[in-house]
Order: sequence, then structure tokens, then C-alpha cells
Amino acid sequence: MFAIIGPTASGKSDLAIKTARILGYEILSLDSLSIYKEIDIASAKPSKEELSLVKHYGVDEIYPNEKFDVSKFIQIYKKIPHNKIIIVGGTGFYLKAMIEGISKMPTITDEIKKEAKKKDYEFLKKIDPEFASKISPNDTYRTQKGIEIYLATNTPPSFYFKQNPPIPVLPNIPIFEIESDRSLLRERIKKRTEKMFEKGLIDEVAYLEKKYRDRRLPALKAIGIKEVLDYFNGIYSKEELKEKIITNTARLAKRQQIFNKTQFPQKISAPLEKLEEIILTRINP
Repeated sequence: MFAIIGPTASGKSDLAIKTARILGYEILSLDSLSIYKEIDIASAKPSKEELSLVKHYGVDEIYPNEKFDVSKFIQIYKKIPHNKIIIVGGTGFYLKAMIEGISKMPTITDEIKKEAKKKDYEFLKKIDPEFASKISPNDTYRTQKGIEIYLATNTPPSFYFKQNPPIPVLPNIPIFEIESDRSLLRERIKKRTEKMFEKGLIDEVAYLEKKYRDRRLPALKAIGIKEVLDYFNGIYSKEELKEKIITNTARLAKRQQIFNKTQFPQKISAPLEKLEEIILTRINP
């Protein structure tokens, strides 16, 4: 088992499929958007033909109005019946969580969630200054999670996590990173964006909005979808829309590169054209 990481549009999926076919491996998608059914174009999901060449896990698992988080991703991984797997995608946070593990969470009822929403960062600071000091006051997600843990267990979240330390899932997995020149990567992003429009990105987003009627869904806030929704509101022209998606995707790619650099120090990095040979030399089928 090994992982292939790199910024969006760097060629990860093609490399993974090619090496998987040579090695006789299968693929676990490390992509927080490809997990959704009906989001095929905006996610740049592998085609049906490509999916038929190699068995994929973590693709088309749930609908856009269903909840998904890293713990569910780990559940998908644990159900795979063997370890001949290439983990590939741009959601590095999921890979980091698998390497370091996540703590077992208490049962959080809908009533606890509603109660937690009534409270804020200042409340969190009062009940657990240590936990609050490690997150931004603007991080509403982690703030609410901390408050939910407190309400469910009557225990400050920092103490709860000390009592329930994370258990690594993949402590020693080899990681291969695609090195990408920024100007070349932007050109790849531009071509991929053009291809999305040719395939019918606008129609796909129109379908999603009509079916689910809730722009607050996390899936509908993804790059490529949120900009099209703004286009529907008249904020952009079609050409401005394309450029906005390209710019936002390039910014995402930069964040991914920084994350991979800081969070995976033991990775092996090389340009796309060299990485296949390195992987095949180091991985025995």
C-alpha cells in the first residue's frame, strides 16, 4: 500500500490508474468531492471507462445531501478486503488523519448539536482555555465540535482527547508526491477547467441546485460549483466565471502544496514524468 499526493490537476489520477494496472493494485480516492454521486464534472472524477479499468473505492459513495467526514472515510478504507491499495487524491487532511489516527468520538445527539449552536467561541474559552487557544475564533466548525464534546461528556475537550488518544491507521505508509512547476500547473488547471465546461459543468450545477435546493450543503460550496451558482445570480459573465474557477483552483493548489510540504516530511517527491519509475522501483507487486 502507498499514497500518491500532489496539487489538484497535477496528474495524480492518471498516474495512479497506470501504476495500479501494472502492479495489480486497486485505488482508494482521497478526494472529498469525488465521494459524491452526481458530481462528476466539477470533481474531475475519473471517467466510467477509467473506473472500469481499476476498482475504485471512495468514489460515488454518497449523495450530495448526505453527511461525510474523515471518520467515514476511514470506515471506507477499513472495509477494503486487502492492502494492495493506492491512496490517491488532493485531500491531504484525510491522509494525515489516517497516519496519525483520530480519537473515538462520543455520541452527539441532534439535541446536543442544537444546544451547541447556541453557544460560541467565548463559551469554549470559559470551559476549556487550552483547547480554545489552539483554534481560531473564526473556526466555527472546531468550536462547535469542542462544545458538543463538552455537552455530551461534561468533560473539557482537551481533557477528553487526552483520555481518548488517536490510534494511527496507517503509521508507515510510503508517500509519493508529484512536484509541479507553478506556471505549468496553472496551464493544466486552465485546460481542465475548459474541459469541464465542454463536458457540461453549468448543466451539472443547475441539476444539483434544482434537485437539492440548498446551497448551504458542503458539496455545493466546492470550487467549480459555488462559482457557477454565483454565475446564476448574475455576479459573473461566462468568461469571468471561467477565470474565477481557474484562479480559485490555483489558490487551492498552492494551499495543497504548502500542506503537503509541512505535513508529510518523509514523502518522496519528483516530477510527474519521473515519479512512475520511482514508484515501480520501490514498490514490489
